[in-house]
Amino acid sequence: MTKRIALATGGLYQAMSHLQGEVKKASANAGLDVKLIELVKMRASQINGCAYCLDMHAAMAVEAGESPRRLFVLEGWRETELFTEQERAALAYTEAMTLISDHKDVPEDVYAEAVRVFTEDQYRALAWCVVAINTWNRLMVASHAELPERAE
Repeated sequence: MTKRIALATGGLYQAMSHLQGEVKKASANAGLDVKLIELVKMRASQINGCAYCLDMHAAMAVEAGESPRRLFVLEGWRETELFTEQERAALAYTEAMTLISDHKDVPEDVYAEAVRVFTEDQYRALAWCVVAINTWNRLMVASHAELPERAE
C-alpha cells in the first residue's frame, strides 16, 4: 500500500479528538452502554472498511465486556437474537447514517424505532457517535493508517 500523508496530526486532529471526548461524555451522561457504543463504532467501521478502527474498537469492546461471539456475527446482526432491542435500533440507525448517500435520508421506520427505544439525549448522543466514527473512518482509510502493534 502506498504510504500517505498522515492526517492524524496537528490542530485539526486535536479538535477532532476533543469532539470525540465530548461525544464520549454525552454518551455517558445520556446513559448509553459502552458496549452499545462500541458495537456502533464497529458496524460503521465494517461498512467503511476501516481496519484501523475495527482493530481499535474490537479491542475496546472486548475490554468493556463484549463477547467475541457477538463481534464475530455483528455484520449479520439481523439474522440473530444475540442483540437487544436498543442495540438493534442503534445498529439500524448506524447503517442508515453511514450509508446516507444511498437514500439521502434516514428512513422513517429506522428513525421511529430509534426515538422509541432511546431518550432524546440518548438519540442525540448516538447520532453524534455515528458522525464521529464515520469521520474517523474516513481519516484513517484515506491516510492508510497502519495498525498499531498489539499482543495477539
